[in-house]
Amino acid sequence: MGTLAAGWTERTVRVGGRQMFVRTSADVPDAVPIVHVHGFAISGTSLLPTAERLTDRATNIVPDLPGYGRSEHPEATLGITALAETLLEFLDAASLEKVVLVGNSMGCPVILDVAHVAPERVQAVVLASPAGGVWNQPLARGLMQLARDATRESPRMARLAVPDYFRFGPLNAFHLFSELTRFPSQERILRTPVPTLAVVGSRDPLMPPRWRVMEVARLAPAHVTLAVIVGAAHAMNFSHPGELAHVIGSWLDGREIVDDPDEPGISRVLQVARD
Repeated sequence: MGTLAAGWTERTVRVGGRQMFVRTSADVPDAVPIVHVHGFAISGTSLLPTAERLTDRATNIVPDLPGYGRSEHPEATLGITALAETLLEFLDAASLEKVVLVGNSMGCPVILDVAHVAPERVQAVVLASPAGGVWNQPLARGLMQLARDATRESPRMARLAVPDYFRFGPLNAFHLFSELTRFPSQERILRTPVPTLAVVGSRDPLMPPRWRVMEVARLAPAHVTLAVIVGAAHAMNFSHPGELAHVIGSWLDGREIVDDPDEPGISRVLQVARD
């Protein structure tokens, strides 16, 4: 499962009658907490490399959603809407009045749902590799993209992901990924009611081509920012945590997003001419 960095604690929180496992960094007073939401079939462990690099600016919270990692399994696999409802219940159970939500892959639709249902609870949303929608359809195409991405991720990611996938269950993963491909992520980004940062990797086969990304960016409201990390694939929270944390921190501070020369990958904001 890996070793937590100094200052982190582990506990369980009872949510909807089930125990949710959660990792929490040291308290940072007077800062809005950052909650990280993992992708499908994998646990929150994959998000720790990025979360650990943001602990100087806020308390970081990394839960395992029900059925994932070390959290209790529900009787049936929860879909995206049910996971969003559970995440909102978790915020209540953990006494988190307002948060910044950072999602990866399937975690992006989940936190977009939370932002739409309860925008007063969300200060900002960060979408790292926001999967879902037409580009991942039909299901066979999405599965091929997923397989292609596996060859582009760090071998260290496999050592983490494979046990999580088997723990979650191949059949559960198949059904949930099928739902993810049908989720209108791009359309939902266009209607997001809170400040939103979308970060895509240049080597992520689950993301749309550049022309479609630019088209969505051009249609998005002014409070949506699009950034690219050159060289990153889908699991950028794990493979490029320093660069992603740098992008997130710059955006939250209202600073220009420029490349961090000390980290792998090149980050830049796509400049879009709006109508």
